[in-house]
Amino acid sequence: REWLDAEPRLRGSIVVASQLPDRAAEEIHRCASDKRFVQVLLLAGNEMLLGRSHYWPIYEAAQKHGLPVGIHAGTMYRYPTSSGMGWPSTYLQDYASGTHIFAAQLQSLIMEGVFAKFPDLTFVMIEAGISWVPSFIWKSTKVWFGVRGEVPWVKRSPAVEIRDRVRFTIQPFDTSKDPVRVEKLIEHLGSEDMLLFSSDYPHWQFDGDDPMPPGFPARLRHKIAQENPLRTYPRLMETV
Repeated sequence: REWLDAEPRLRGSIVVASQLPDRAAEEIHRCASDKRFVQVLLLAGNEMLLGRSHYWPIYEAAQKHGLPVGIHAGTMYRYPTSSGMGWPSTYLQDYASGTHIFAAQLQSLIMEGVFAKFPDLTFVMIEAGISWVPSFIWKSTKVWFGVRGEVPWVKRSPAVEIRDRVRFTIQPFDTSKDPVRVEKLIEHLGSEDMLLFSSDYPHWQFDGDDPMPPGFPARLRHKIAQENPLRTYPRLMETV
């Protein structure tokens, strides 16, 4: 809280230790009364997939207080390899394969019933990248239609669930800067509501240019910078 006290424009995340979900829920209940906390924050790399019922006390507490759950790039001290076949030799390999972790977590959240169990909960994928999302939506939906009998609790297609319940930050923007291709990517996402502004500052991946990718019209820039964040984080509209 001392950081929030020092700068009234700042808002914070309730960072919890997911290894102990019941204690994590207690921390959410403890901090949620401070309206300067606008989300619960988890790491993408964990010992288990985040859809497991082991983590559900965290989601129950977040939903109770109207807080979205942010999933940030990063890992716990102990987690499975992103490759699934052993540890990479370089940081570059590990960093580039980070999208696999987010894809696995998103698939788990949908198929293991988190979205069905907690219908009012929104998830924000932070520093997950964006370019992989259209193909992920397409394949997940295609497979679900074929074998959805295995997960009868998933009543809506992954495409509908993701576009309705999941948000992605725009940095790092991991696709071409060609405005035509950027426009096509947004079209393939199928929803402008899914994108949230972020600069990724002060991480070295941010090169200091306009954090808004080229090709975003003024209307979309306004939506990403203001409308979408305010809908995702309703506490931003509250007077503290």
